Amino acid sequence: MVSAVTTAVEPARVEVEEPASAHPRSRLRRLARRPGFVLAVLVVAGVIVAAFAPRALTSVDPYSTAPDRLLRPPGIGHLFGTDNLGRDLWARTVYGADLTVKAALIAVGIALVVGLVLGLAAGFFGGPIDAVLMRAVDVQLAIPGLLLALAIVTALGFGTIPVAFAVGVGTIPGFARTTRAEVLRVKTLPYVEAARVGGASWLRIVLRHVLPNSWGPVLSLSVLDFGTAIITVAALSFLGFGAAPPRAEWGSLVASGRDYLLTAPWVSLLPGAVMVVTVLSLNHIAKTLQEVRR
Repeated sequence: MVSAVTTAVEPARVEVEEPASAHPRSRLRRLARRPGFVLAVLVVAGVIVAAFAPRALTSVDPYSTAPDRLLRPPGIGHLFGTDNLGRDLWARTVYGADLTVKAALIAVGIALVVGLVLGLAAGFFGGPIDAVLMRAVDVQLAIPGLLLALAIVTALGFGTIPVAFAVGVGTIPGFARTTRAEVLRVKTLPYVEAARVGGASWLRIVLRHVLPNSWGPVLSLSVLDFGTAIITVAALSFLGFGAAPPRAEWGSLVASGRDYLLTAPWVSLLPGAVMVVTVLSLNHIAKTLQEVRR
């Protein structure tokens, strides 16, 4: 009798369970119901379009000067006004996303790859390897990121690629420590122990079981650090370590308007506002992804 009842109940319980494939769709629906998240995604998408296809947002030449249109305020003809050489500031802001965003992407890519390797090695193998790698990371954490980036750029020379490399190196410790913490948690789970008992190689365990299940927090950190990298790249460009004039970068655009803050504040404020909105949007996306993952 008990066996019959159990047999009758079990199928009903299995039918109610939600399949694993439905979880991503459920998370996407939850994200789509958040207006702030959708707006942040649209802002970041617009910035990515500006970086890779600026002509989709403006047809104006960002390097064309016009002495008769110096320091014009924002209006219909010039959405962001003009700068001290009569160049359209909206066009320069759009084209400035090219170098700034691509440099930030390169920096995050460098930090992500190196940080993942260091974090996986330290967390999975432990022992002396963990001690040596984490002490090296701690030493790097003791040096302010911007100061380290300045030292690297000074050694390598000015330009977008050296700036991207310098920012990437300064961002490695965060990825390494986050990856290590997740690997330490995942490698003690039952399915990892089962793979070890089953005779799987350490490389297979890392690539098949540990890395895919440690990816969530690292992805959120990538989005967050992308915004941080934009600020650092812009700061180095502001200080004159970026691309040479007349190439437009967000940091150099802000720097070029320092002498006109009283008479033409839009020259610095509007490109700076675009950068701030972009970073805030990235921070909001990262925070929302963390909340949904929990």
